[in-house]
Amino acid sequence: MQVLNSRRRESLAFFAFITPWLVGLIGLTLGPIFASLYLSFTDWNLFQPPHWVGLANYKTLLTKTPLFWEALWNTAYYAVISVPLGILIALVLAVLLNQRVVLRRWFRTAFYLPSTIPVVAVVMLWSWLLAPSGLFNEFLGLFGIHGPAWLIDNAWIKPGLIIMSLWGAGGGTVLFLAGLQGIPSYLYEAAELDGARSWSKFWRITLPQLSPIILFNLINGIIGAMQVFTQVYIIGENNASTMMVPYLFKEAFQYYQMGMASAIAWLLFIIIIVLTLIILKWSSVWVYYEGEVRK
Repeated sequence: MQVLNSRRRESLAFFAFITPWLVGLIGLTLGPIFASLYLSFTDWNLFQPPHWVGLANYKTLLTKTPLFWEALWNTAYYAVISVPLGILIALVLAVLLNQRVVLRRWFRTAFYLPSTIPVVAVVMLWSWLLAPSGLFNEFLGLFGIHGPAWLIDNAWIKPGLIIMSLWGAGGGTVLFLAGLQGIPSYLYEAAELDGARSWSKFWRITLPQLSPIILFNLINGIIGAMQVFTQVYIIGENNASTMMVPYLFKEAFQYYQMGMASAIAWLLFIIIIVLTLIILKWSSVWVYYEGEVRK
């Protein structure tokens, strides 16, 4: 009897502690998600009741709105270049910081700190650095290169945003550094006995051991890049820099087309889900887990 009472008290305590989380999940997460799904099939301007229009919002976006495809292209361009570059830089920094060098801890902290700075401050800093007469163009001028107006010229806005995104590579560097320190040393020792060179050890030991972290950074990087907003919003957008989320924001809070904005959000959600599933399916070819036996 005492055992049953004890189990009942534990169950009551469990539900008491989890209730606030459930309320938040249902009321603040699942509720708005399903509400936006409903609104994506309506015409709603915030001031009048939603009017059901079915698939009209989706049809308009996909067949009659060139700006949607331009925003999707800009976002894809940004993601395809910035994410691999960010992973590559984070990996190179991690390998360098894993070496026995003087002031190694100081360098680790210095490379990680930029990723902790608020995005708004980062954008303001890079807006100054990438200005037509900024330090970045002055540095290029030392080599006789006339730097462009990175965040003003339509042809250079996306490259400027990509350069800005590399500032936060320190977060990925920490993950790669942890992965490097978790690789068993006997693997390298065995490779050295077989006469393997540095590049061979990196290609056949280091990269396979780090592949789960590469996968993690790749998926998170794609999700983050597809939802880029603050940078574009602060520098001021035009057709050359319009991304999916700023486009969604404009439809919702500038034109008050909440139904259209909800449809954009769900199309973006579907694109991200499809990309994630493709990457996860592809990962079975190149991601290796410790103790895994391949057929």
